[in-house]
Amino acid sequence: MPDIIHLLTDHIANQIAAGEVIQRPASAVKELLENAVDAGATEIHLIIKDAGKELIQVIDNGKGMSPTDARMSFERHATSKIRSIDDLFTIRTMGFRGEALASIAAVTQVELKTKQATSEAGTRIIIEGTEVKLQEPCAGNPGTNISVKNLFYNVPARRHFLKSTTTELRHILDEFTRVALAYPNIGFRFTNNGTEQFHLVSGSLKARIVGLLGNTYEKNLVPAEEDTDLVKIHGFIGKPESATRTRGMQFFFINGRFIRNPYLNHAVIQAYEGLIEKESFPFYVLFFEIDPKKVDVNVHPTKQEVKFEDDGMMYYYLKAAVKHALAKYNIAPSLDFTLSPEIQQLSSVQMPFTERNKEETKKGYLYNTFSGKEQAHFIERKDSLKRWKELYEIAQTPASGREVPPTPDTPNQNNLSDPIPSQVNLHSSTETSDVSSSNIMHLHGDMLVTSVKSGMMLIHIKRAQERIWFERLLEQWNNAEAASQQVLFPTSYELSPQDSLLLTQVLPDMARMGFDISPFGHNTFVLNGIPAGLPAGEEKYVLDEVVEHLKHEAPDAASRRSEQLLAKMARRLSRSRQAILQPEVQQALIDELFACTQPEYTPDGKKVFVLVKMDELENMLG
Repeated sequence: MPDIIHLLTDHIANQIAAGEVIQRPASAVKELLENAVDAGATEIHLIIKDAGKELIQVIDNGKGMSPTDARMSFERHATSKIRSIDDLFTIRTMGFRGEALASIAAVTQVELKTKQATSEAGTRIIIEGTEVKLQEPCAGNPGTNISVKNLFYNVPARRHFLKSTTTELRHILDEFTRVALAYPNIGFRFTNNGTEQFHLVSGSLKARIVGLLGNTYEKNLVPAEEDTDLVKIHGFIGKPESATRTRGMQFFFINGRFIRNPYLNHAVIQAYEGLIEKESFPFYVLFFEIDPKKVDVNVHPTKQEVKFEDDGMMYYYLKAAVKHALAKYNIAPSLDFTLSPEIQQLSSVQMPFTERNKEETKKGYLYNTFSGKEQAHFIERKDSLKRWKELYEIAQTPASGREVPPTPDTPNQNNLSDPIPSQVNLHSSTETSDVSSSNIMHLHGDMLVTSVKSGMMLIHIKRAQERIWFERLLEQWNNAEAASQQVLFPTSYELSPQDSLLLTQVLPDMARMGFDISPFGHNTFVLNGIPAGLPAGEEKYVLDEVVEHLKHEAPDAASRRSEQLLAKMARRLSRSRQAILQPEVQQALIDELFACTQPEYTPDGKKVFVLVKMDELENMLG
């Protein structure tokens, strides 16, 4: 039998390695930016064309490379960071495996120009699919200029699986944001299709956050700092009111390297417990300075996952640091003892206190009451308060037997936002035909219980409203009849660059739902109108949920995007706390629910009602 095991050629081995390291244009951007950082650059310029499919170019003013180093940098496992096995556990640089440039060169057309400050001439190298086409001296500025063209040109199958231009550009923005946040002392520029998107000068971390993510974060940043023997934590967290329903604005950095760690993220969420809603996510940019021997960064090809020597201590140190920052920097309301300008202008404050004023004051009731030793708590009660005990006993009497006046918190039963029309089409189902307002009971504020011919039915109010609203919105969508209610004062919303791309992508769909949103430049949008029936203040939550859905949307879910967006809207329009107390309103809710095409489930598949038959009830009672 002939031998069947043989060595792969270098070309095939490099393409396999490229599949692990370079998954999309953003992967190449990450590797090239990190190389520029390791080269000691103080200015880095990223240039992108066609979301990186046509061109990725990184220009830096780092130390450059010699002709030999320039050629060796494209060999597999060639690195300047590791000399011995001990170096692998004391890594403080970004790249160290020596696979990045070799993997990039295997699937692209690369042109490299590099020059050292002490050299008279630089080096120019052109490589296509691991094959060196040209190496020659060239003129240029100190530093490195590398251009990566036509990604996956020799692997058509890989190129076919790249996503849309918007999606790939969003991933590039993610990588650029992480590197730029990690090094605020380095100036960064980002040019996309000939238009400069960012020009970030070196400065403080706060200025870098505002420059990258928008001015809305400037007033909501809270410094966080904790210095222990194990780890030094510093950075910024967001005030509770800045928490959003979208992920993506959470950043951890270990020794300057961006990481993902759900365990540490849980520590931050726990520190915010009681300050933000359960479905919200706080903003944070936190840096950990730790001994490299106590953390292993070599556990994932992208080096975004790490292992700590003591996970538990890291968790509690981080939680304590965030809680300490929230308590220290004016998160709770504080007392201001300075007089306002209006009070300072009063004549009683500005006029002198004469002897005659003193004598008149001493004759007053309050002066005599409070000036006596231990007399302040013996202030005479007025007659209207002498029957306080009787009033308290009345308040403790059960509500049954006496009429309870309406309170401001009692929801209006005729609220137009309730999905209960004045006239509904009755369903012909035999199960619901005998349901009348006289046999409906409101249970615990969230449920309706009613009897039907075959037994008893339990209906979840909010889910029923959600199903009703979804079918109503779907009908309006199909008929293009969604009404938009213009707002009196248009509101502006500033999003991160990544989220701005996502929202721009679905603006036509949002307009069809009733949203009047127009771009205002620099990742800002103006909201001029909202769907009719949407409660005031809910529009921000709807936009956040739409963006969050788009972030995690499956690649093949574009065809069902409209239904998903309508489901998000229906969930916001259904309000379980708007109690349905009037029997005729409860009856109308049931009638319209069973007029729906699918009354049993919500758009996301949750049960709306449960039917318990008479024999099941009899079995329960034995």
